[in-house]
Amino acid sequence: MIDDVLDIPNHIRDALWRVDSAQLKARPSSGLVVCGMGGSAIGAELARGMIGQRMTAPMVVVRSYNLPKWINKDWAVLASSYSGDTEETLSSFEQAGEAGSHRWVAGTGGKLGEEARKSDIGIVGLPGFFQPRVTVAYMTVVAACAANLAGVAPDMRLELEGAADHLEECRDVLRPMAVELALQIDETPLVVHGAGITTSVAKRWANQFNENAKQLAFNADIPEANHNLMEAWAQGTGGLGAIFLTDRGQSPRERRRMELTAESIKRTGASVFTIETRGETRADRLFWAVMLGDLVSVAVAEKRGIDPLPVHEIQEFKRRLGKA
Repeated sequence: MIDDVLDIPNHIRDALWRVDSAQLKARPSSGLVVCGMGGSAIGAELARGMIGQRMTAPMVVVRSYNLPKWINKDWAVLASSYSGDTEETLSSFEQAGEAGSHRWVAGTGGKLGEEARKSDIGIVGLPGFFQPRVTVAYMTVVAACAANLAGVAPDMRLELEGAADHLEECRDVLRPMAVELALQIDETPLVVHGAGITTSVAKRWANQFNENAKQLAFNADIPEANHNLMEAWAQGTGGLGAIFLTDRGQSPRERRRMELTAESIKRTGASVFTIETRGETRADRLFWAVMLGDLVSVAVAEKRGIDPLPVHEIQEFKRRLGKA
């Protein structure tokens, strides 16, 4: 798992090559919908955060069985499923076809790939030997490229290539940084706070703590958390700690809110950690934070003597769901 995370720079490059090889046709659209769950969906949210204010039309992430009724033939839809058998994504993919939307697919095959081939739909084939959660760079790159093909975002290729180079330069620093942070976190359940570009990154951190370290973690958005969650913190820590992911691209008001929120939580006696992203471009900083978070989650698992790879509870749930 550690080796896979440290190889994210090459995942970015390979993803760009796979998009090129797929020869997807551009389709100017009213907006882009990305359908997916788990690691397949977070890539779209990360891509949206990376693009930021450069987005020229909506990019919507659907994590459910149903597309919004207003999605029609003027929209483009990317169905993203690593296995190709995610039932929620298959359902949304079918509805996109009924709506007449232009469709693309990203995954390793499965039923989704089969249906796409039948309908001559463009497919970005992904390598089939990873844990789905490890393909975050692939899913982010494919979503960013789909946004450009749909005409809702600029071409991010040069920035993505630069991010791969940046991460390669940072690898030797990120691993020990992650181990040190993991030692401080230990078994403390966390609330990971993000704002602006780090909103989706905070969700990724929480998800990775859940799945890799088998440890409770939640994400919170600033400024929304200032309108509700602060009242709960004021009553005590509840055994929780807090992480704040700050970035120089956040607005001055967002950064000030992050600082004040951290100060408020510190007064409860909770452990509070603030991490500032590093890099020149938005892609640099977003992927730097993703890579660090993945490494921290694995380091916490290692410290606790937990194998991050198995997901027995998820598999058992799917088995029971299948029987139902």
